Amino acid sequence: MAAPITPCSSPSSSSSLAFPSEFNLCKPRNCCFSNWVSHVCPRIRTRTHFQIKTSNGHPLNAVSMQGGMDGSPLAKGINPEKEEDFFIDISDGEEAHSTLSITVVGASGDLAKKKIFPALFALYYEDWLPENFVIFGYARTKLTDEELRNMISRTLTCRIDKRANCEDKMEQFLKRCFYHSGEYSSEEHFAELDNKLKEKEAGKRSNRLFYLSIPPNIFVDVVRCASRKASSAKGWTRVIVEKPFGRDSESSAELTRCLKKYLTEEQIFRIDHYLGKELVENLSVLRFSNLVFEPLWSRNYIRNVQFIFSEDFGTEGRGGYFDNYGIIRDIMQNHLLQILALFAMETPVSLDAEDIRNEKVKVLRSMKPLELEDVIIGQYKGHNKGGRTYPGYTDDSTVPSNSITPTFAAAALFINNARWDGVPFLMKAGKALHRKRAEIRVQFRHVPGNLYKRNFGTDLDKATNELVLRVQPDEAIYLKINNKVPGLGMRLDRSDLNLLYRARYPREIPDAYERLLLDAIAGERRLFIRSDELDAAWSLFTPLLKELEAKKISPELYPYGSRGPVGAHYLAAKYNVRWGDLGGDDD
Repeated sequence: MAAPITPCSSPSSSSSLAFPSEFNLCKPRNCCFSNWVSHVCPRIRTRTHFQIKTSNGHPLNAVSMQGGMDGSPLAKGINPEKEEDFFIDISDGEEAHSTLSITVVGASGDLAKKKIFPALFALYYEDWLPENFVIFGYARTKLTDEELRNMISRTLTCRIDKRANCEDKMEQFLKRCFYHSGEYSSEEHFAELDNKLKEKEAGKRSNRLFYLSIPPNIFVDVVRCASRKASSAKGWTRVIVEKPFGRDSESSAELTRCLKKYLTEEQIFRIDHYLGKELVENLSVLRFSNLVFEPLWSRNYIRNVQFIFSEDFGTEGRGGYFDNYGIIRDIMQNHLLQILALFAMETPVSLDAEDIRNEKVKVLRSMKPLELEDVIIGQYKGHNKGGRTYPGYTDDSTVPSNSITPTFAAAALFINNARWDGVPFLMKAGKALHRKRAEIRVQFRHVPGNLYKRNFGTDLDKATNELVLRVQPDEAIYLKINNKVPGLGMRLDRSDLNLLYRARYPREIPDAYERLLLDAIAGERRLFIRSDELDAAWSLFTPLLKELEAKKISPELYPYGSRGPVGAHYLAAKYNVRWGDLGGDDD
């Protein structure tokens, strides 16, 4: 079983201390000079000189150049006819008198070393961080500042481009990284951290961000100590919390209740890194800014929607953690369900975070309760392939030999509203499958009275239009259409209208953690999970999880490197659906 959530009760009898009220660096809908670019605001560099660019790295051209009715230009030196980078010189006294202090709690762990510190360096390398910032690592491991720098320097790369100043930027970044060793439940040690932060902040107004890269059973201890001893006195203080957010509705609600003894909802940033993926962010753009898609986005034209997550490796030594949660809690209840909510939501009132999250909650609350008959679970077993032996899940030394924890799950979900009534939303996620991929597949209905159906024979699925958003790897959006093969005969072919990101946008796509860290610094909550979203998500999956565990249902075994258990195909066939990833590697 997972470690229990730390009780809310504090060793001190004093009442809970809330963090100081938020100071917004930038209010997303008001601070920019035109409504056309109002939502570029959270991404704007905060240096004295900065470039305004779109998220793909190209200059933003769709900017109103008129400052008022007199037709005067908004900024000198901007030529709307030229497609080139432009700069706006700002003299912001606020930045000169404030600092950003980022504390990575659990700094010696794998997530911090492999994801968080590299993401922070990438933001620094691309000038997204403010001029005055400092980074502290905090963990129980005894390290010096220099030892921390040596540890994280092994994972820092100038992956975005190969400019000659890479080593210089890395050295400058590492000089801003410091370390403090302490216990996670010690207010005294957090008071020592506070003193070190104040020393680096040098009397400026401090804005502090804490990233909790630690197990959930010590979240509350850390938040209690940080709130009482290391919060900002004048600026804002925010806390990023990593999943898992509990194991079920009860533990999740308890965790939220405990955190809210010391934090307000506005200070809690529950991170789901899949919401920071480029293709997931592009999902709403694709739907709401293209007239060709929005009219089709309903039960009238869409036959089914598939959310597919597959990994081509097993637990590989992480089985101890995974066995406490399983694939449903680890992937389905958060990553895939969040993407489903974004896909299926109604048009929000605006792009404001609360408007978007309100619509997502409506979707989650409209979903039909999950039933056991609409779920298939599996577990990978050992397999010999190509002269190599692949171990089974229970062969992992960190996994109990009699474990029935699923490493694969498939489910059919339904949304009880006017837009999606009767449309199956199929999810499947698994480890040790034949390839690594995450994608959204939208299969449209057959053309009624199709004049060319005889050219496709009896397999009408071959004639189905399908929209695919490949989240990873090799990000792409493509639409499968039917067309005539050139020649004198009438032979039809299924082809792709393809947007392959690496071909269209040669600049490397930022990592999801970069985007989410930048949003947290800016106070933009659109890609973070609100507490009522979390409650609605757990309400959907908790009854199913309890039934699986109470009945001790054994998972169907499937060979390592296969396409998963056969039961998943029967589940899809039950709703007259074929999984879209069963073709070739490019399907």
